[in-house]
Amino acid sequence: MRNSTRSQVDPFIVMDVMQAAARAEAQGRHIIHMEVGQPGTGAPKAATHALTRAMEEGPLGYTVALGVPALRARIAQMYGEWYNVDLDPARVVITSGSSAGFVLAFTALFDSGDRVGIGAPGYPSYRQILGALGMTPVDLPAAAENRYQPVPQDFAGLDLRGLLVASPANPTGTMLDHSAMSALIGACHDTGASFISDEIYHGVEYEKKAVTALEVTDECYVINSFSKYFSMTGWRVGWMVVPEDQVRVVERIAQNMFICAPHASQVAALAAMDCEDELQANMDVYRANRALMLEGLPKAGFANIAPPDGAFYVYADVSDITDDSRGLAAEILERAGVAVTPGLDFDPVRGHRTLRFSYARGTDDIREGLARLKAFMDAR
Repeated sequence: MRNSTRSQVDPFIVMDVMQAAARAEAQGRHIIHMEVGQPGTGAPKAATHALTRAMEEGPLGYTVALGVPALRARIAQMYGEWYNVDLDPARVVITSGSSAGFVLAFTALFDSGDRVGIGAPGYPSYRQILGALGMTPVDLPAAAENRYQPVPQDFAGLDLRGLLVASPANPTGTMLDHSAMSALIGACHDTGASFISDEIYHGVEYEKKAVTALEVTDECYVINSFSKYFSMTGWRVGWMVVPEDQVRVVERIAQNMFICAPHASQVAALAAMDCEDELQANMDVYRANRALMLEGLPKAGFANIAPPDGAFYVYADVSDITDDSRGLAAEILERAGVAVTPGLDFDPVRGHRTLRFSYARGTDDIREGLARLKAFMDAR
């Protein structure tokens, strides 16, 4: 059977690492998981309790494509609480995770062949979704001195129809401050390019609050999710904020592509938003893990790192160790029993010299993983 050229997307390497780790575990080995960007905690207890009550009250069916009104209103309220942004709930669109948000945004904003800039290193699925939709992803190699975040000079003269940025970023955890965000948005507006801000790691910050693009402009798309701060990866529920004149555009596409986000997940998400004590307890774990990583990775021989402002990753330059990060990651898994992600997922050109370490799991696992990494590097 013939396949489309759009189907020729690259594999998500971290998923291959997870499979290799699972095979090792099936053989009885104890693997420390530093490869996957998934909280080690589950959904807040009130979220699961709310869903149980809702299921007892009656069947859960389709919602309107834009999402349950109460959830949209609660998200808008959160923007006031977190950022002092007065947001109309009508601009909030509930999605099946951030992944559906990217599909909706790219479909609404771009035509086949349009060039869309993405920072490198960056989340690999941006590139693959754009390609699968017939658009042209344009990698913007971000410099270490800019903390691996794009700056306007990186895309000057590239004739982009859009720019997608993430702050806090995956894989680096670095953030854009207000002036850096404003500069990128201003450069896009000057050239007529659409601006999309991936804010999925908002809430997972350490020394300062992340800046939302909505503090700078309403003329942007913002994409977020309940997967990270709210610990609801498997529930597949997220949201978008779009300009007022884009709501009906996105709604029509969502009606046809997805009908709606899962009703059950929306019920749980609404309850999760009022579980601040539990969510902050999760953040205490990430803070402890971050401190361990920033101390332990250099001691283990991974000294060239960008200290993360947010998220739960450390991105390490390992060019002093190898120019084959995939091979090094496989060796670490085999000999140390620690799963880490080679940078090729995030930067196809320079990623053979980098590794990403996730510290989203329990603190005991992080401590053990660092000890194993040090023993591995000492013996290498």
